[in-house]
Amino acid sequence: MMWSLTGLLLLVAVAQLVPYDRDHDNPPVAAEPPWDTPTTRELARRACFDCHSNERQWPWYSNIAPLSWLIQRDVDEGRDELNWSEWGPDEEGDESAETVIEGSMPPGTYSLLHPEARLSDQEIDALVAGLLATFGSDDGGGSDIGGEDSGNEDEDDDD
Repeated sequence: MMWSLTGLLLLVAVAQLVPYDRDHDNPPVAAEPPWDTPTTRELARRACFDCHSNERQWPWYSNIAPLSWLIQRDVDEGRDELNWSEWGPDEEGDESAETVIEGSMPPGTYSLLHPEARLSDQEIDALVAGLLATFGSDDGGGSDIGGEDSGNEDEDDDD
């Protein structure tokens, strides 16, 4: 048992020497979407900005491997998918409300470590309404935003 614990501690110590993604500088904010209200922005900031903006708050444990590797990967993927700090005319945020309604955002593992991201049902409703007002929806009306057909890019591609 003692050898196993010593081996694990040694492995964690050696992992700290791997210089993979510990430079947690945030790029500058270039532009933000035209938020419908400050409330929508604040709710999005609390629940989404750490992975979907350049305003990430890096906790102390984000400097400890292998957690630092996982956190950096999640932030990189989140920013690649949608970055509200680099907003331009070609950006699309219309699926944002759908991911909140489905419960896939914010991820449970993120909410577990970030209690401020745990929105009440009323706050979730306000965020969804604000995201729809800010970005619209990909189905044009927003009435079926959580339905099976919303966001399906392969639909009716028989041409």
